Amino acid sequence: MKMTLVYDNTHYRKDLQPDWGFACYVEIEENPTVLFDTGANGAILLRNMEKLGIDPSTPDIVVISHAHWDHTGGLAELMKVNDTATLYVPASFCPSFPGREVIVVRQALQISENIFLTGELMGMEQSLVVKTEKGLVVIAGCSHPGVGPILQAASPYGEVYALIGGLHGFREFDLLKDIQQVCACHCTQHQSEIKRLYPEKWVEGGVGKVIVI
Repeated sequence: MKMTLVYDNTHYRKDLQPDWGFACYVEIEENPTVLFDTGANGAILLRNMEKLGIDPSTPDIVVISHAHWDHTGGLAELMKVNDTATLYVPASFCPSFPGREVIVVRQALQISENIFLTGELMGMEQSLVVKTEKGLVVIAGCSHPGVGPILQAASPYGEVYALIGGLHGFREFDLLKDIQQVCACHCTQHQSEIKRLYPEKWVEGGVGKVIVI
């Protein structure tokens, strides 16, 4: 499994443009490719993808975590260059793309052999869950429902190995003790504390970061 941060507040590669928002391109063997969220600005999203060698027409699935602009802002521009991807959105977000297959997600949902959605938690946000040989990889947009409920929603599929994405004001740091990798980026307010407590688990984020599990 390979994940590439194509949109984030900071840059990992200096030739890429950081901006407030989040998007992650996910490649899993023998499964569809997934773009999780689309950042705030379509031009920045597409330019970063191009520099990373990712053709924006190639994602088979686009998942939107929640309706906030910094996760949906690039969607319209992406849809102009990708006319085949199936779009999975939480029930609280209702975009209009005539002729496009849009699947509204309320409850937990399996979308491929090893790819799952938590369903819309607390009426606001869904997360992506990928099953790997090492365990589950959970990718969150902002974790507005809370990291605890997200991990609980993922737990029926196995043990969580890695947590990636925005964790907002998360401070229940003990929840990370059994997780092997944490890449807390985008809106995470207490990155330095997580890094201090779990230096062996910490994975630095930023646009251009590639994580292979």
